[in-house]
This record gives sequence, structure tokens and C-alpha cells, in this order.
Amino acid sequence: MAKISSVKAFEILDSRGMPTLECEVTLTDGAKGVASVPSGASTGVHEAKELRDGDIKRYGGRGVISAVKNVNSVINEILVGKDALNQSNIDNIMISYDGSINKSKLGANAILSVSFAVCDAAAKSLGIPLYRYLGGIIPRKMPTPMMNVLNGGAHAENNIDIQEFMIVPRGDAVFSEAVRMCTEVYSALRGLLSKRGLSVGLGDEGGFAPNLKNDEEALEILCHATELAGYRVGVDFSYAIDVAASEWKSDGGYFLPKRGVKRTREELVRYIESLVTKYPIISVEDGMGEDDTSGWKMLTDRLKVKDVILVGDDLFVTNKERLKKGICDGIANAILLKPNQIGTVSETVEAASVARRAGYKTIMSHRSGETECTVISDFAVALSADYVKFGAPARGERTAKYNRLIRIENEMYS
Repeated sequence: MAKISSVKAFEILDSRGMPTLECEVTLTDGAKGVASVPSGASTGVHEAKELRDGDIKRYGGRGVISAVKNVNSVINEILVGKDALNQSNIDNIMISYDGSINKSKLGANAILSVSFAVCDAAAKSLGIPLYRYLGGIIPRKMPTPMMNVLNGGAHAENNIDIQEFMIVPRGDAVFSEAVRMCTEVYSALRGLLSKRGLSVGLGDEGGFAPNLKNDEEALEILCHATELAGYRVGVDFSYAIDVAASEWKSDGGYFLPKRGVKRTREELVRYIESLVTKYPIISVEDGMGEDDTSGWKMLTDRLKVKDVILVGDDLFVTNKERLKKGICDGIANAILLKPNQIGTVSETVEAASVARRAGYKTIMSHRSGETECTVISDFAVALSADYVKFGAPARGERTAKYNRLIRIENEMYS
């Protein structure tokens, strides 16, 4: 039995220059697990609660010293001596001690950093890769990348309201080849934007963030870049969008803040449907607000006949109970998996299991504020995720996750 001998954390920076936690868990056999946690710029109201200090003199109140102290004192005390190979028990101990409905007492960031690190330590104790520890010894499938190459919404200081425009390779290309294809389109996109005199500055997730006439121009540019890279639109590549409509919700409908446009629920559904009809969009994420069940039902009924993947992010927040309700309501057909939305390894696995049993697609996702930690890459393989959203093939915190998947693919099939 590999028991926990110490748990400690400290403050580091994420990719947006914001503080977050890195945790180290040491076991009695000497194995050590290390993991850090991300944070999101665009967050749902139903997500587990990060614990921030609120001291305006440190990081503008965004410091996480209080969460670090919770790890180094309370969590260390309640976990020392516990079996690291019993992940669900470890997670349940922390959840029970916290006692809140959203992990606000200890902090979801504190709890997840420990949950991740315990998992990593357990895998090292057994001498096996993390994806095999989480998913079993039978090789799992590799996911397909959804690369966010044009940023808008809360992820960029431009005039585009839709938050993400993603490229999705089609066909049966192995993961490393799919990454190559995406990177070639990304490179062609940079050249195209530069040639048009548009900004090639990057948003939070590595995608370009130019000012454009409207959201539709972003899709037109993606089509052009795809062809410039030597690929066929709708054959070699499709597209995905993250509407992030929860950011637009207002009384009586939706307000697109950057364009200053108001839309009713019905108008927003028609707008999304028009984009899907005109462009080869295979996935729409958060097309309606997180609590707009009627809007989600309308969107699902209209787009399911087009075989569009309708992804719940703010809608489900990696929470199995919210997902179960969505399944019963007949809304969406896919879930975005973000471990920091729910706060533990075990609960993320449970949400993925519920989705799989219901036939919902699963997409493992990063956050806008990321670290170099690659745990979610192993997660994606272990859970047989259909897709991964790790951002553009730029910035070290994004490429680290793609590179980890390439290495896993090499291990699995060499």
C-alpha cells in the first residue's frame, strides 16, 4: 500500500500572469506526484468555487495564499497516512471536510491540485503512465484535436463576440498527423491575416485575435486559410465554434456586447442555424445560456437533424447531476470536461461515464489560464475522449499538452 506521507502546495503563475497552485504529494515509498491547476476567464455560475485571497495589495486580490495554506495545513492533516491508490476515497475525504456545495471552504483550486497530484503520485508508485493508471492497461483511442485558432469574446480584446473559432481535421489521421494538419492551417492563417493587414496578436488560448467585420468573416477567413494550406473545406477540415452565450444573457434574451446587438432566444437559434447551414460547422458549444433550458431545447431540436455536436460547457460544468438533468430534458449531445469546474479527479471520471452511457460525446478541455501541467492529456486518453480542446499550436502551456498526447500515441502504437 502506497500511503501519503506529505501534501504541500505553493503559489505559481498561470499563462495569464495570474496566481494558481502547484501541489506536491509524496508517498511513503518515495513516489512524488506534482500537478498544477488552471483558471478560466469565462466561467459558469455553477462551477466549483476557486478560493482567492481578496487582498487588493497582492495580485489585485487574485492571490491564492489562503488556498495554499488550506493544502499545507488542513488537507495535509486529513490525508497523511491514507492510501494514495484509492482515489475516490481521497477525493471524498476532501469533499466531506469542505462540506459546501461548491467547494468554497477549502477552495476547488486547492482540492483539485491535491487530487491531481495524488493521482500522479499513485501512477509513479506503480511505475506506469498516468493514462494507464486512470484508464487501464488496454490501449485507449486517441482523441481528435479541436484547435482554437481565432479568439473573440472574453478571450480577446477585439470586436468579435463568438468566443472561439476552431479547426477540426476530418478522416482517420493519427493524432500526430492531425496536429500537423492543424498547424499547417494555423500557419496559413497567420500569413493570410498578415497579408490583409490584420493583427496576428494572440488571444488567451493562442489563437489570433484580429478585429473583423463580423463573426461570419472569421469563418470565411478559416475557409480561405484551409485552402491555402492545401486542404479541402468540409472534406479535410470542418469547424467548431464556442458561442459562450452565457456571457450574452440579458433580460428577455441575449445581448452581444462587442457589436451592441440584441437577439431574442429564437433569433439567436436562427443565427446559429444559419452559420451551420452556410459553413461546415460540426460542433457548437454553449449556443445558449447556462440556465436557458428552453433555448437549449429549441437549439437541440433544430440542429440535431444536421448531426451537429451540441456541447454543454457552462450548461453542465463537468457535473454529473447537471448532465443527468440535461439528458432527461433532451438537451445537447456532448459535454466539455474541465476538471477544475467540478474539483476532483473522481467527479470528472463520473461525469465522463454518465456521458458515455448516454451516448454523449466527450471533449477534454483546458482553460484560458493554463499551466505547463499535462495531466489532462493523460485524462483525455484514459477516458477515451472524442476530442480535445487545448488551444492553438502556440504558447508553451498549450503545446505541452499536444506534445504529451503525441508521446502517448508513440508509446501506445510503437
